Amino acid sequence: MTNILIFIVAFLFIVTLVQILRVSELMAAVQKTDVNDVTDKDNKTQARLFLIIGSLFIGFVIWQILEWGHFILPPASSDHGAQIDTLMQFSMGLILTVFFILTPMLFFFAYKYRGRTNNTAYYYTHNNKLEIIWTIIPTIVLTGVIIFGLKTWDKAMNVDTTDAQVIEVYAKQFDWTARYSGADSILGSANYKLVGEELDTGDYILFGKGNLLGVDINDKNAEDDMITKEVHLIKEKPVLLKFRSQDVIHSAFLPHFRVQMNCVPGMTTQFAFTPTQTTQEMKQQEGEDFEYILLCNKICGSQHYKMQMKFIVETQQEYDVWLSSQKTLSEKLLTQN
Repeated sequence: MTNILIFIVAFLFIVTLVQILRVSELMAAVQKTDVNDVTDKDNKTQARLFLIIGSLFIGFVIWQILEWGHFILPPASSDHGAQIDTLMQFSMGLILTVFFILTPMLFFFAYKYRGRTNNTAYYYTHNNKLEIIWTIIPTIVLTGVIIFGLKTWDKAMNVDTTDAQVIEVYAKQFDWTARYSGADSILGSANYKLVGEELDTGDYILFGKGNLLGVDINDKNAEDDMITKEVHLIKEKPVLLKFRSQDVIHSAFLPHFRVQMNCVPGMTTQFAFTPTQTTQEMKQQEGEDFEYILLCNKICGSQHYKMQMKFIVETQQEYDVWLSSQKTLSEKLLTQN
């Protein structure tokens, strides 16, 4: 019913505008004036409206920056995240500087050079100096920004993973599962052909029919792997996340760590980073409800919004306590047998 009323009101509003326009045309016919004739008064009115609307627009942009700017990116909690933020702040600063210089000029010139009966525009054909200036200067500036961006990208993507903790993040509709590489820092091999149907046992993995990640149990490197439904990381210790997908393309997104990587069926992708703030430290800054959450940034299906997994950053001591409570695949296999 509400939608019908909105449609009726909108329709009547349009009809009213049409009738007002028709009345103005009839009045112009009676007064023997051309309704399409643009006068100096019309131009002056339009020019003043440019100044008013332009000022309101610039004020609105400033208000948006002050009111909503802090929502652009959450606080960075990784080494490369701080570098990415510096790049973004530099780029946005450059863009806003140009915006606040050129936009007021645009509206002011629309007012100053409005149409007038006795004013003839000066026809300016060409100026080599101006062409060089507005070509060379943007080229130099943009080249600098591109080089800055490439260096930041290189630092973020090509990091030393020699001592990194290796964790596999496995995606499927609509769930995440993590697999730790264990003491040897080598993940056991996996094959999609080994993936079986999930069994309702309350455990995260069963071999045979319920081998959810397709792990090859005959691979010695898999014996000390651990399957978990949340990821624990150590502050200031590098981690290498390896991503796989069971069904469609997902996108692993950890906004606070500035991590995003596609999870593609049939291949393994990876992203390495070093967390710099524990979950508890972030709670003190952002509130007790704060959690690091892994999200899917691809629209992967009807329950895409539910695809989340908790990441916890903690001290070495806290991590060791948690790790001691986890069972390796070999221990789970012995328990089941």
